[in-house]
Amino acid sequence: MKVVGGFVVILVLLFIGARLTGNGYLAKGLWACYLHGNNSATIDDLKYFDSHKIEAGTKPWPWPLRGDYNKNQLPAKLQEVLTKTGTVAFLIVQNDSIRSENYWKGYSDSSQSNSFSMAKSITTMLAEIAIQKGILKGWNQKVKSLLPDLKGPHADELELRHLSTMSSGLQWDEAYKNPFTITAKAYYGDHVKELMMTLPIVDEPGKFYNYQSGNTELLGLCIMKASGKSLAELASEWLWKPLQAEHDANWHTDAQGTELCYCCFNTDARDFARFGKMMLHQGNWNGTQILDSSFVQMATTGALTDFYGYSFWLDNSHGTKVFAQRGILGQYIITIPEYNLVIVRLGQHSLPPVNHHPEDFHMIVDQVLEMVRCEQPTAPHPAVQ
Repeated sequence: MKVVGGFVVILVLLFIGARLTGNGYLAKGLWACYLHGNNSATIDDLKYFDSHKIEAGTKPWPWPLRGDYNKNQLPAKLQEVLTKTGTVAFLIVQNDSIRSENYWKGYSDSSQSNSFSMAKSITTMLAEIAIQKGILKGWNQKVKSLLPDLKGPHADELELRHLSTMSSGLQWDEAYKNPFTITAKAYYGDHVKELMMTLPIVDEPGKFYNYQSGNTELLGLCIMKASGKSLAELASEWLWKPLQAEHDANWHTDAQGTELCYCCFNTDARDFARFGKMMLHQGNWNGTQILDSSFVQMATTGALTDFYGYSFWLDNSHGTKVFAQRGILGQYIITIPEYNLVIVRLGQHSLPPVNHHPEDFHMIVDQVLEMVRCEQPTAPHPAVQ
């Protein structure tokens, strides 16, 4: 009892100290991570955050199942890497039908999981739709026209496109394990908008690639300022309902109700796959053009580097074009146009990077391509005009 009592006293002192020193976010991080047996953010941490619901529509489109649905086992090498990385959901869609899906650790086709940085692509999609609707003026619009309190010697030069292509020049340290970094403060803090307005643009925008979650947070703040709505409201109206999602989704917010625009869109594997199908069809969903096809081409082409476009990861090392939405713990929505493929993987961690992508990403792509290349060739989708 003395040991337990001493532990409680230490925790109370830590909480008080964090609050008094302006580091109250540490208390939330300690509670959400370490007191629940984790050492970092997890795929199930929605329950520790405020959130906004992304409402699905009244006319969902269930995924059709291929004739040989789940009749063929995944290759042994693929099963090995999925097990090694704590995979909870793995889905393969080909020709707009589910050919294979597997779930582990109590997850199912309706279990929600945190997208982490796959949400960066979603925020960029919302920015593009806002441009198409005339709510934003274009990718060259100055950020200070929407966020006049933005600071730094190069703040006046910053444009929306710099945020999506990770070339803003923002002062931001993208570190995930150190609890004292700006990344942790933004994730667990109560005032993400106010925090972003304290961070200066210190380098000339558009000159070099530097992956920073703060870029996407600024982009989301611009969308919300221009539209007068939350990202969750816009995601429901512009994406989730048009994509005929089967389930409501949820988006992490801070204590003020501002979405963490760079991460934390929570839904299930089947509904995540809808983004891949839309991108596969050049922004079209079952006859409805949601994203302009020219944007899809731009987003999936290298901007300042050949492995990153407008918030989409790119890879051409497998003999065919591959692009993906990607999260820190190996969350993937992988699209391979030549073979009409969409692959969704959700899970607890990823492997170290090889050529700008986690090793498990490459192994997943290789193994699925080996599966489909052994079959009858599949004609690619024509671009939607």
